Amino acid sequence: MSENLTWLPAWQIRELVAKREVSPVEVTDHFLGRIEEQDPTLHAFLHLDTPGARRQAQAAEQAVANGDDLGPLHGIPVSVKSHIDVEGLPKVTPAGTAPARHDHLAVERLRAAGAVIVGHNTMMGSGADISRMSSPGVFAGFNWDVEARNPWDPSRAPGWSSSGGAATAVARLLPMALGSDGGGSTRLPAAYSGVVGVHPTGGLIPWMDYSAYATRPGTTVGPLARDAIDAATMLAALSGPDGRDFLGLPVSILDALSEIEGGAAGLRLAWTDDYGFTGIYAREESPRLIALARDAAFGLEALGATVEPTDEQWEDFWPGISVHHAVYSPGPILGPEAGMQVPVDQWEAALELRHRNWLKFRRLFERYDLLLSVTSQILAPKVETWDAWWTTEGHTFHHGTFAPDYCSHTWMFNWLAFPAVSVPCGFVDGLPVGLQIVGPPASDARVMRLAAAFQQAFPRDERPPAS
Repeated sequence: MSENLTWLPAWQIRELVAKREVSPVEVTDHFLGRIEEQDPTLHAFLHLDTPGARRQAQAAEQAVANGDDLGPLHGIPVSVKSHIDVEGLPKVTPAGTAPARHDHLAVERLRAAGAVIVGHNTMMGSGADISRMSSPGVFAGFNWDVEARNPWDPSRAPGWSSSGGAATAVARLLPMALGSDGGGSTRLPAAYSGVVGVHPTGGLIPWMDYSAYATRPGTTVGPLARDAIDAATMLAALSGPDGRDFLGLPVSILDALSEIEGGAAGLRLAWTDDYGFTGIYAREESPRLIALARDAAFGLEALGATVEPTDEQWEDFWPGISVHHAVYSPGPILGPEAGMQVPVDQWEAALELRHRNWLKFRRLFERYDLLLSVTSQILAPKVETWDAWWTTEGHTFHHGTFAPDYCSHTWMFNWLAFPAVSVPCGFVDGLPVGLQIVGPPASDARVMRLAAAFQQAFPRDERPPAS
């Protein structure tokens, strides 16, 4: 059973728990053993709450014995990105560390669904070693003794931000993890690591930071998992309005699982190589990654979908994103009058740029159900290369060239609040490549439907070495 638990989808483990064929304590102990074995190499965890996880698992086991109603994630151990508050676990900030006073709203919903919260994953740069941050977005250098490593090749990075969660999911240290995505930070580590990563419709999952009073337009939290049905199950458990969130969607939309068995037949899909502008951010390997993802996309025709290339030319998001990021920083922000000031003409130009792109996508989605592209046109780099991008080459994230290079195919959809998912679609030079599925707002169920259909038709069951 142990080997089966390691690679079994979470939804199937949940079924075994409900049938009393395996207990939540057995499941949790098994995966704690996986973490103990693998994490010294992968550095995927910042805070591991072993005693707390076992207490939660015991409570979940008692609920099964009592015949209680069980949630969709009952007994499933889950980790969360380090900046996402878990009550009682350390909250890491530039000012220091103290126990979080509240669960993040998403963590609260995970618990309500029956999940066992195991701890915090490392978050590349800030969560893993915040002492090395010299100022927001500018780094003195990475400490690779604590930063997450790519399970396919530990000499490489697993992507930025939700790095530990992606490593956790692909190496199956746990069945699933919760990441966050402010410019691709769930999808890009998912592509680099070979898992499903979800950026939902903006506002679908509620957000409230009790301590910072901040609003972060475009930033979402979302699942990381090897299995698309697992990701959709977590997404469904996380979604829906909350009275504490001023900016979230005030109404419910279709459950992420509602179309999960619908397949690809009948879907009208568009494909783009470069959105009309991302070629300026390409690297030497980019044509091969794009070609692999393109072949995967057009392979959906065999499932009854219609796939057509689009020649639509969108405008580069980076000039507008740079302005909006200056206004909506991670600090306490109410709007353009707060925080870093920007000239009015730049603010208005950024708004108009966003609107022009929004209108083009609106017209596209009148003709097509979903849009497909590669998730990242850059392969997971060696840690030395990654470090150089951020430090010796001066390519700091928000003040240099690395952000648009890294996020060339993803950040647009944070800016526009469209749902987008990365699904593994193959390998180039032994490293994973992701296919990105994008939909109009509130189309999360359809996006997850296609992700599940793609995985079912073209399964990627490769496992990282020594895992």
